[in-house]
Amino acid sequence: MLSKIESINFTKDTLLIKIGNKIHELDLNVISKPLLNATAEERLNYQISPANYGIHWPLLDEDISVYKLLTTSN
Repeated sequence: MLSKIESINFTKDTLLIKIGNKIHELDLNVISKPLLNATAEERLNYQISPANYGIHWPLLDEDISVYKLLTTSN
């Protein structure tokens, strides 16, 4: 079972996701061009899946699995 996503934040070109008391800094150039080019409103409008397996941005029609995020940050 995955640890619960505690928070999601952004800088200009970085996704900051806190999972299990650890902040993972992810380069949007690597993980998602739609998020890289999104407005603040589009970035902050997200839904975490009920089982905590992924994140969906409905305004962008973008989905990213938590597993992908964690393996990208290592």
